[in-house]
Amino acid sequence: MRTSFSLTQLADPDIREADKILRACVHCGFCTATCPTYVLLGDELDSPRGRIYLIKEMLEHDRKPTAEVVKHIDRCLSCLSCMTTCPSGVNYMHLVDQARVRIETQYTRPPGERFLRAVLAKVLPDPKLFRLSLRLARMGRPFTALLPAKQNAATPSFMRRVKAMLSLAPTHLPSPSQDGGAVFPAQGVRRGRVALLQGCAQKVLSPGINDAAIRILTRHGIEVVLVRDEQCCGSLTHHMGLDDDALAHARANIDVWTRETERGGLDAIVITTSGCGTTIKDYGYLLREDKTYAEKAARVSALAKDVTEYLAGLDLKWPEQKSGLVVAYHAACSLQHGQK
Repeated sequence: MRTSFSLTQLADPDIREADKILRACVHCGFCTATCPTYVLLGDELDSPRGRIYLIKEMLEHDRKPTAEVVKHIDRCLSCLSCMTTCPSGVNYMHLVDQARVRIETQYTRPPGERFLRAVLAKVLPDPKLFRLSLRLARMGRPFTALLPAKQNAATPSFMRRVKAMLSLAPTHLPSPSQDGGAVFPAQGVRRGRVALLQGCAQKVLSPGINDAAIRILTRHGIEVVLVRDEQCCGSLTHHMGLDDDALAHARANIDVWTRETERGGLDAIVITTSGCGTTIKDYGYLLREDKTYAEKAARVSALAKDVTEYLAGLDLKWPEQKSGLVVAYHAACSLQHGQK
């Protein structure tokens, strides 16, 4: 794709990166076949190729985002299947994230949207607030039928979104998991030492996932550390275009993981939520221009491993007794596309 950024624009490292990404695109359209929003809606602007055109026009002409541009960028799920499909290696992830930052800083959303996004950005990264909000939402669930909701799935109204959020609130929450600072010693001879990302939303909704990871890791001789003062990885606000907030979380985590590495050594930072893993593996890129954190961020990104990735490197001992249990494996899009 031909671009026409000025030399002044290209002095900005983000625009320079966008130029490189845009030039890699050859308009082939392979991405449209695997884009869920394009397959569902049939609108070219709801495909990666269409969004790339919109982003190019916005960045190249230094235009403020319009409501139309925001609508199509917001509909992107960031599943990144387009990146797996693309034969030219277009890094759509970095391009759409840059567009989201611009939207957040230069576009004024309707009051209802601003309120919902502010609530999500405040509540979801904080396990205590998230747990409290789910309890309150559970109390409000019986009243969802009374809420008016515009029946347009492609452009949901404020009340439809509130209704959807309330209906998703679980009827029961599992007990809280261990807090940061806990150490789970290896069984038998210690073969390694890892930090396990504690997470934020998953910590509230499904702490059993990390509990299971701790059991299998310690059983195979791996000491597991829940690092004290660890925060949300930043994915949630990063995908909302709240760059300053996301990078603040990233820097805080880099500091505590670096400190833990220096104190007791870490072979890996193991992550059981692939969306978080995709962002942590990208810390090096996100902080590439930060002289204080660039090198440390790159080291943390190199240590980050999905739990399946780390387990694949161990000589796993399979149970001698067969349970007969049949399970289904879901390969999350953020894992198979974001971390390929």
